[in-house]
Amino acid sequence: MLFPSEIFLFIFLPLVTILYYGIFVRWRTAKNIFLLFASLLFYAYGGRIYIFLMLAVILIHYVLGILVDLFRESRIKSRFVLFLMVAVDVGILGYFKYSGFLIENINHLLGTDIPDVKAALPIGISFFTFQAISYVVDVYRERGEVQKNFLNVGLYITLFPQLIAGPIVRYETVAKQIRDRKETWKGFSEGVTRFIIGLGKKVLLANQFAIVADAAFAENGTGNSIAFLWLGAFSYTLQIFFDFAGYSDMAIGLGKMFGFEFEENFKYPYISSSISEFWRRWHISLQTWFRDYIYIPLGGSRVESRGRLVFNLFVVWLLTGIWHGANWTFVVWGLMYFILLTLEKLTGIHKKMGSLGHIYTLFFVVIGWVIFRSDSMRGAISYIKAMFGVGNNGLWDAGTVQYIKQYGIYYIAGIIGCFPLIKNLNHRFDKTVVWGSIYTVSAVGIFLFSILFIFSNAYNPFIYFNF
Repeated sequence: MLFPSEIFLFIFLPLVTILYYGIFVRWRTAKNIFLLFASLLFYAYGGRIYIFLMLAVILIHYVLGILVDLFRESRIKSRFVLFLMVAVDVGILGYFKYSGFLIENINHLLGTDIPDVKAALPIGISFFTFQAISYVVDVYRERGEVQKNFLNVGLYITLFPQLIAGPIVRYETVAKQIRDRKETWKGFSEGVTRFIIGLGKKVLLANQFAIVADAAFAENGTGNSIAFLWLGAFSYTLQIFFDFAGYSDMAIGLGKMFGFEFEENFKYPYISSSISEFWRRWHISLQTWFRDYIYIPLGGSRVESRGRLVFNLFVVWLLTGIWHGANWTFVVWGLMYFILLTLEKLTGIHKKMGSLGHIYTLFFVVIGWVIFRSDSMRGAISYIKAMFGVGNNGLWDAGTVQYIKQYGIYYIAGIIGCFPLIKNLNHRFDKTVVWGSIYTVSAVGIFLFSILFIFSNAYNPFIYFNF
């Protein structure tokens, strides 16, 4: 079930909200049980049979959490529980997400004919698996209390606002909120507004950029002009930001509506002046997850040799690429950032660029998104070569002009949305009646236009749906 859909906006969300506040208003346990039931129903709508996989993941990590707490005094036993957890989760991800990729490459390298298991990818498997890992590890580190109540573990892993597309909420962030949180009218209204803003980012902006990006990337960009290829890459750069940031806004808003406070997932990444800064602003929940559960346990940056630092960065960015999907494009995309970040850490070159740092960062980000968007490395190389004049169909074409005219207003809005202009104005004038009225009217307008686009059956892809 997608957030920008009729069934979610006009059936699921209203019913859940009314029942949550109307019937279970005084009983925290009842509220949690109801949210768990609603979240499982939300997942079952799109996951169907994989709801049983979800329940198995909850049960396994519930037991592992109890065991790691029980064996706390024994370093060997508690670490064995962690090893068992990693084996289970890698096995689940490996089978459902990477088995086909591995079999394809083994057959190619060895000339074998191993049949593909053809396992369908469960929705949001990377997100809820990482959250399950976070629960057990945070209990082990005593950053969150062990849950003796199975239902509370289930609620943490399946909570529908962030279930299928994040942000990845670490257990230590919401451990206390599960047991004791306060729903307020202010938080609810802020959550509704945040949800509407995210809905607008997704429906009114990301979906429009997707049309241009899909046209440019068709057939790996062959036959298109240089201008149109760059427009396509720029369109995808905007699409993936407003698609994912929009969903994160909606998730954070929904969380607020039910009393949960999730951490920010995007902080205007395209204004960054270095690759390091970009990754402090982009998909923050994923990067902090890898930092806290992979990078720091490996030694992080506080290591005795540069070789070890490079190794730690390599592991993190290889895993980051693999996390995004079973394709060599994701692996190369991750390793590209490994090279750039290693260069910045070892040389500090980004500190010497001044204002050119913004150009350097955005250039590699755009090239990275071309690799990320392409179906294969061959296609990515073909597209990038054509962007720089190799094998293209001229510098400019009438189609580029037509797309710019047709979608120009969306590009202007998208560029403005990449900067914290509205946020700064809101912080400065949020106490004034005039600004409050403008903000409210704008939110209502965004919602109505978004609904109009949804009901018109407008193009509605979702990039992170399969992650």
